[in-house]
Amino acid sequence: MAKKSENTTAGKGGEKQPGRLKQIGMVAKVVHQQSPRTIPIAITIAVLIFAAFVGIGIWTGSWIIWPLTGLPIAFLVGFIMFTRAAQRVQYKMLDGRLGAGMAILENMRGNWVVEPGVAANKQMDVVHRVVGRPGVVLVGEGDPGRLKGLIAGEKKRVARVSLDTPIYDFKVGNGEGQVPVSKLQRTLVKLPRNLDKSDTAELNYRLKALPAATQMPKGPMPKGAKLPKGMRGNKAGG
Repeated sequence: MAKKSENTTAGKGGEKQPGRLKQIGMVAKVVHQQSPRTIPIAITIAVLIFAAFVGIGIWTGSWIIWPLTGLPIAFLVGFIMFTRAAQRVQYKMLDGRLGAGMAILENMRGNWVVEPGVAANKQMDVVHRVVGRPGVVLVGEGDPGRLKGLIAGEKKRVARVSLDTPIYDFKVGNGEGQVPVSKLQRTLVKLPRNLDKSDTAELNYRLKALPAATQMPKGPMPKGAKLPKGMRGNKAGG
């Protein structure tokens, strides 16, 4: 899972987070609401796979070994189908929402360091910075036209300390030249590995030395708008 730039607590107010089984139950409820046929189909396929192994066991006379082998395989196939369906539902629910890209970045697997909200404006367009083996990746959320200037400014700021490290940039969305939420993680993972672990650590060290660029936008905030998660706390310090 991607690392955040700051430590986080187990929950708000130190509250204990739900157990793994409870989390799976909550996810299953959401999946069932959004796609009622998914879970029954996954269970049916798992049962059919197990039944096939039982049939092979009866046919070969090894009626214990084959069922015992088929049980974990059937469960694994059913669980994979469930998790993929849950991922599709997650993408569908996040699509078009402010902070959708950030939600994907925070849950990426692998050695990624995510710095949310490194640049923003009063229209709530925001740029996140991700550091990994490919180098520096800037991910923008908001209006493509306004993001162009925000990304260019952050790219110039990062270039001061990144030396020859590649800097990639993407805009989240469904328009031309944008990356859909459902393909964001896949897009970053497919980038070439330009740095080794020591280079990545050194790059992160240099980037941390940069002064904070995100400030509270001048002028009134849009009615009902909320700051992206990574920008909270900068209101007083600037």
